[in-house]
Amino acid sequence: MRFGRIAHPEGFSFVVIDGQDDKDLVAKEIKDTPYTEPEFTGREWPLADVKLLAPTLPSKVVAIGRNYADHVAEVFKESAEHLPPTLFLKPPTSVVGPDAAIRIPEFATKVEFEGELAVVVGQVAKNVKAADWKSVVRGFTIVNDVSSRDLQFADGQWARAKGIDTFCPVGPWIETDIDAFDLDNLSIKAHLTQNGVTETKQDSNSNQMIMKMGEIIEFITASMTLLPGDVICTGSPAGTEAMNPGDVIEIEVAGLGTLRNPVERA
Repeated sequence: MRFGRIAHPEGFSFVVIDGQDDKDLVAKEIKDTPYTEPEFTGREWPLADVKLLAPTLPSKVVAIGRNYADHVAEVFKESAEHLPPTLFLKPPTSVVGPDAAIRIPEFATKVEFEGELAVVVGQVAKNVKAADWKSVVRGFTIVNDVSSRDLQFADGQWARAKGIDTFCPVGPWIETDIDAFDLDNLSIKAHLTQNGVTETKQDSNSNQMIMKMGEIIEFITASMTLLPGDVICTGSPAGTEAMNPGDVIEIEVAGLGTLRNPVERA
């Protein structure tokens, strides 16, 4: 099942997105949120006639940094043995949805995309064992962990560099059939369009993750309680590159579709 959130002529709704062909997808309104069994209201719209928003309203976005060895070498010029995975937060105010602009302020001078597989939490989760990770997950989505490298290294910690408004695109939806995904062989790509030319910059696979899904959720929930709707970012592969106003970035994860966002000056 695919859950989304939309803006329609009468307001905002959580929906189930139904259909097989992208041209014929329908958004069917549900009464509550995606974290319970859906109860349909009877209202529906062709997906082409509404605007997709971020599919969840998280209390926090919890991210694992340095979870791909090639990305550690690329950004930090160190080996993953010397710089193991680390935990950081992005505020909910950084979250935007598909096709919403990533808006770069003047003080952020080297802003890069990071395409990532993400998890949406489905229930209150604390002290979850690695083997039980599926029990607290509602589904998968895509995140672009936008990062201002200049601020990241100048500040010595990552809150400002990764927490700027619009620096966490999420979407296009939540896919709940998590068993359909082979996390040992899941394609993750990022395509950057500059001056009308599109190039694939990230082309990697989830099999390169250092901490696996169960380890990630056990690690996080040992320290903090996760709430329904919270997002977990599982790390970025190599291939990140600077974005500039006028560019478009598309993050593609097999089975989840594409998260597309234009880049603007704030």
